[in-house]
Amino acid sequence: MRRSFTKLTICAAIAAVVALGATDHTLGTWKVNMQKSKFTPSAPYKNLTSTREATDGGMKVTSTGEQSNGTAINSSYTGTYDGKEFPVTGAPWDRMTIKQINANTLVSTAKKTDGKYSSTGRMVVSKNGKTMTSTTRGTNAEGKPFHYTVVYDKQ
Repeated sequence: MRRSFTKLTICAAIAAVVALGATDHTLGTWKVNMQKSKFTPSAPYKNLTSTREATDGGMKVTSTGEQSNGTAINSSYTGTYDGKEFPVTGAPWDRMTIKQINANTLVSTAKKTDGKYSSTGRMVVSKNGKTMTSTTRGTNAEGKPFHYTVVYDKQ
């Protein structure tokens, strides 16, 4: 009896850890809805699609699209939810942190280590899981303030 209880307790603990680590409703493929999004001073891109995949303790994000000046977007990062800084390639920033608040909400910071770019953001997935809204404020690479409310549709 005691042995069965111990096994049951261990299995329950493992299941809880797996469930906690696997719960991130931002995972999947998301496309920016430019009509619903708001950009101040202006949109930095014409279109953007992000694919978010689960990794051990975090996520891998690959974004593709087209900047407002016609240049291709090809950025990616692999990060964790622990708020520790990790590298980013192909974006206006080269370092980022992410913390998971709950299954539907992430907060982040991004910066360019040798430039003026810095931002803070919050991503929230709707209750029905069909839209994700990212609100970001910061200073762009030219040192000018910006504020974006970007609405993504789940693909």
